[in-house]
Amino acid sequence: MKSHENPALIRTAIVGVGNCASSVVQGISYCRAQGDRAVGVSFPALGGYTPADIEIVAGFDVDARKVGLPIGAAVLADPNCTERFHDDLSEQRALVHRGPDLDGVAAHMLTHGARGFARADAPALTRDQVIAVLRETGAQVVLVFLPVGAQEAVEFYADCALAAGCALVNGIPVFIASDPAWGAKFTAAGLPVLGDDFKAQFGATIVHRTLVDLAKMRGVTVDRTYQLNVGGNTDFLNMSDPARLTRKRESKTEAVQSAMSAPLDGNDIRIGPSDYVPWLNDRKVAYIRLEGRLFGGARTNIELRLDVEDSPNAAAEALTAIRCARIALDRGLAGPVEAASAFLFKHPPQQMNDTEAHNALLDFAGDSTC
Repeated sequence: MKSHENPALIRTAIVGVGNCASSVVQGISYCRAQGDRAVGVSFPALGGYTPADIEIVAGFDVDARKVGLPIGAAVLADPNCTERFHDDLSEQRALVHRGPDLDGVAAHMLTHGARGFARADAPALTRDQVIAVLRETGAQVVLVFLPVGAQEAVEFYADCALAAGCALVNGIPVFIASDPAWGAKFTAAGLPVLGDDFKAQFGATIVHRTLVDLAKMRGVTVDRTYQLNVGGNTDFLNMSDPARLTRKRESKTEAVQSAMSAPLDGNDIRIGPSDYVPWLNDRKVAYIRLEGRLFGGARTNIELRLDVEDSPNAAAEALTAIRCARIALDRGLAGPVEAASAFLFKHPPQQMNDTEAHNALLDFAGDSTC
């Protein structure tokens, strides 16, 4: 039986076969192999779907080391460097196609050997060809994991998803779900869209928001804060060009500002990637500091260091978002899926506090008793 003949599977195409895609693909096979023994799964069952129900049917990339390979092999190729937590990917046979470069390939990424990009010689697919692949593979959901700063490329694939009749999950800080114009396009097409820019499962943004929320709950005034992140994967190398960072800083900063009692002045908050350290590989180290005032104006501060494997942290939420997209498709919902987006993404169409967003996601999925 072909995958698109099984209606229980969530047929998904991945755009950008990098480290996060590697963790997603490994994660699907891991959940299938481990079942109830799988560790650290966000929402093991959601609306009747598990991560094992996701079927990758196509990949799109520009790198010569990935294009033309089955996705199970491509996700283990350079420049990917994330942890390999599940080695048997023989079932992951979807083909990786040669997508267009557009602005997904920054010039400095072509000069960094194993950690940068090696542009494939194969001709890039046209818009019509990408749409044809999505239709021929029966894709229902398009998951975007392109490099930060790839505005034109993300919009290209969002347009292809609309034309092919697919839901979109946008994992990066290009604003699609949170842009009213794009939201209106998906509404008009009768298709759901989720985004933008994943919060990690237990990453710097969610921890930072939790500290801010705790201070607010306890009546502490936060006067200034920072979150400085360093890492060694291709994402951090890409973001070493400040020109590609504007939306990322905006997304991360808004995610923290939205948890404040009142937004801080721009001089009192600094959030975002700060350096590329090659030997860290896929580890991300975040340094978070809050300074504030207790009762009577007595000063306080807290400093926290968080060290995580970056890509599995995002993949856990991607596996949830894909299932939410399928639930929305099953129900005939169109446009931004606000409940799921508020919990899973840094820059959703509507910001909520994390407890409220968690409950809204469960209500949306019909799992409010979980």
